Amino acid sequence: MSKATFFRQSGWMMFATVAGGALMWLVHFLSKRIPESEYGTLVSLLAIAMLVPVGPLGAVFVQQTALALATGRKRQLTRMIRITLLALLALWLGAAVIVLLFQSTILQALQITNPGALWITMLVVLGSMGLPVFFGLLQGAQNFLWLGWGSIINGAGRVGAAAFIVLVLGGFAVGIMTGVCVGIAVTLTVCAWQTRPLWRGPSEPFDGRKLLAKVVPLALGFGAYQFLFTADTMFVKHYFTAEETGYYGLAGTLSRALVWVVGPLTAVMFPKIVHSAAKAEKTDLLGITLAGTALLAGGGALALWLLSPWLIPFIAKPSYVAVGVKLIPWYAAAMVPLTLTNVLLSNLLARGRFGVVPWLVGVGVAYVFALTRFHDSLVMVLQTVGVFGLLAFGVCAGFTWGKAAVSLGGCGEKSETRNLKSE
Repeated sequence: MSKATFFRQSGWMMFATVAGGALMWLVHFLSKRIPESEYGTLVSLLAIAMLVPVGPLGAVFVQQTALALATGRKRQLTRMIRITLLALLALWLGAAVIVLLFQSTILQALQITNPGALWITMLVVLGSMGLPVFFGLLQGAQNFLWLGWGSIINGAGRVGAAAFIVLVLGGFAVGIMTGVCVGIAVTLTVCAWQTRPLWRGPSEPFDGRKLLAKVVPLALGFGAYQFLFTADTMFVKHYFTAEETGYYGLAGTLSRALVWVVGPLTAVMFPKIVHSAAKAEKTDLLGITLAGTALLAGGGALALWLLSPWLIPFIAKPSYVAVGVKLIPWYAAAMVPLTLTNVLLSNLLARGRFGVVPWLVGVGVAYVFALTRFHDSLVMVLQTVGVFGLLAFGVCAGFTWGKAAVSLGGCGEKSETRNLKSE
């Protein structure tokens, strides 16, 4: 693969991600048409969908698809896809029963009065469980064209349906969540059609034990990263008022866009490194991706800090400006080390260096403890996010270049390479 190909694919994915993210971002313009408390409810509902621990499943299918296509095991991949989708459906049905039994308690804990908000969120969760699988298939097959279109379709469907419900029908948080559900449903349909050669046709059994040895570290590693990236919103919802959660959510939406904008570089890198590791080929993609990510994320954080006084009034009510301008510098700065952590972690896991995983999980556990202790103000919460983002980056850097890379990570990579060759 030439560098020109990498940058062309990354450029398309960045455009698609920005376009899709911008369309999703337009949903937050609707905050001007709903009360602050309803916007706080919306932020919490979206956070619930984001915290569903199946996001790492996408990374698993990226890796397994890239490996299957590199080693000629498409039929085993087909069986894996079918079993996974059935398992996710069964898991969601079990969760729905639990939600039904404890509906009142859950509504009270989340400070939500409308049960419809909870159940439309459950449908969003169901779709969100399926999206990582189909996005992972597209990414692992390096079908970046339709992976990008999937992001755009998701955003367009979301904002179109939500705008109609809020502006025409007079809906609030539930209406916007319904729009989110519509966008996910359309995206799932398109992605399922584009990946049909992978999940249709003959299948054959696979070695479940060997699969788990690869899948569990991937899921735990990317799950820990996802937790570091999203958990703060739920803690803010618990410790602060609905209005404060709304202010924090707006700052978070703008700042998290840094991760979404630079994420495509890592998305293109990951399956290529998996493929290269399977073929025992050398590649310099890590350095290229890390440098590009640092430049874009750092510049984006600075621009967001400088432009926030003009940007916030453009998308939200004047009441959001004072708090938002105060929060955004801290929030944007906290996102930069997390973007770099994502690059290093993706490289390590793509190469089978799983020694980093228990350390990153430990960072996540310490992060929970810290958030329960340091929440005197919204700024203090963001300072905690930033500290643990730096800590996570330090752990991944140690396993990439430090002594841990030689003693643990390197051994893991060699073992993984030997397994691939023997298989």
